[in-house]
Amino acid sequence: MTKPAPAQTAGAQTAGTGQTAITDRPTRRGDAAGPAIEVTDLTVAYGERPVLWDVDLTVPAGTLMAIVGPNGAGKTTLIKAILGLLPIAAGHVLIYGRPYAEQRQRVGYVPQRGSVDWDFPTNVLDVVTMGRYGALGWFRRPGRQERALALEALAKVGMRDYAARQISQLSGGQQQRTFLARALVQDAQVYFMDEPFQGVDATTERAIVTLLKELRAAGKTVVVVHHDLQTVPEYFDWVTLLNVRRIASGPVAQVFTEENLRLTYGGRVGFLSRNGNGHTDTAGAAPLAPTPVAANGLPEAKP
Repeated sequence: MTKPAPAQTAGAQTAGTGQTAITDRPTRRGDAAGPAIEVTDLTVAYGERPVLWDVDLTVPAGTLMAIVGPNGAGKTTLIKAILGLLPIAAGHVLIYGRPYAEQRQRVGYVPQRGSVDWDFPTNVLDVVTMGRYGALGWFRRPGRQERALALEALAKVGMRDYAARQISQLSGGQQQRTFLARALVQDAQVYFMDEPFQGVDATTERAIVTLLKELRAAGKTVVVVHHDLQTVPEYFDWVTLLNVRRIASGPVAQVFTEENLRLTYGGRVGFLSRNGNGHTDTAGAAPLAPTPVAANGLPEAKP
């Protein structure tokens, strides 16, 4: 039997309930077009090993959402699959009701800092200006206007004075701010950020949080892969708990519960003291048991 598409309401979604709890939510710019992100029956596999299985997810426009789960849960894989950076075995993704390929210009992406070649010989201003390439098209080069926009974005993240510096000479926090500026200069409607707080100092973390909340206030939708469970209620208004499957998704006040955390972290979640970067680590977290796999290498159908 074909499963219906996810409900287009701003309520909590919990795996296995078949229900959506409706919540009152102010209308924000872009809501008239429906949800910002819809993921339906998404499965991603590496060889014969499924790393995401049958994920359904609806993200309302104007939401600041965290994706949390243990290591190996598929958080980065989910973002990359939505962005078309990884092939999917089943399911589909819509951005404002249309395939990602048709909405590319409305989407900004900040990858994990560790996935970037920071030794590439280029300066900060050039990196940020690259964020305008999509709007320019193949046959136009960035000019004075694009560089002015890039400098404005750098000023917003406190990096204006570093515009001429080589990216290899930046600290971890400065590198992260540079990539945030590149995403900002796109003037996207939806932003995906993969662990933007990783390896940054407390000052940079506060600056990033302020920026994320400004984006939300402007009606943007921001999706963040996040590891610090203790800061989820403070930083975000929406959360998706993921462990190969979607465990639950919805407003933090409804979904970020002890029971859902136990389901997500295998019943062994615990908080440790804050580490040197001011983050809170989790202990005892483990991915769920392997998903049953059929002879064709894909997950077996749900009963």
